[in-house]
Amino acid sequence: MANKSALRQHLKAIRAEAAARDPDAAEKLADIFPMKLYERYGPIVAGYVAIKDELSPLPLLHRLTYAGAAICLPRIHPEMNRVHFHLWEPGEPLVKGKFGVMEPLATAPVAKPSLVLVPLLGFDSHGTRLGYGQGHYDRALAELRETGRAFACGIAYKAQMSEDLPFESHDQPLDWAVTEQGSVPLFMMRAMAS
Repeated sequence: MANKSALRQHLKAIRAEAAARDPDAAEKLADIFPMKLYERYGPIVAGYVAIKDELSPLPLLHRLTYAGAAICLPRIHPEMNRVHFHLWEPGEPLVKGKFGVMEPLATAPVAKPSLVLVPLLGFDSHGTRLGYGQGHYDRALAELRETGRAFACGIAYKAQMSEDLPFESHDQPLDWAVTEQGSVPLFMMRAMAS
């Protein structure tokens, strides 16, 4: 499946099937998420509000908040075609932004997360992530990594893992992935070789 558009459609179908098969996956993921990631890469954690069949990190964000994390969510700034992360606490209001994504209010303080929970369509054992094709997370991670550390943790159903995904030079690799079945080891050979 060299054609990324066809690959995205295929992975959307896989994700939808996985979501229908396991409606409790978000709670399972929250229960088994390795808190050592928060301890090493927190205290500011970027999450997201799931759209469509994405695996929701909200139960995990509640757990991290209880552990003392400062949570932020992405907000797409259309005029710059960039994502910035804004502080948010569970229960605070959200507004519908570009692409129908629920976002924090524009008045919420901007944050610089060091642990970024990343939504995706697919990922592989090399740390390659396939998103929706807009490049928002690649640009956001690149900016965060230019000025400090940013540990990218993919959040996905185990079924979303592929053997080998197409990789381009601008793609920002995942450092880790967590599914409803546990952590997935990632081998960054391709990313380091580029």
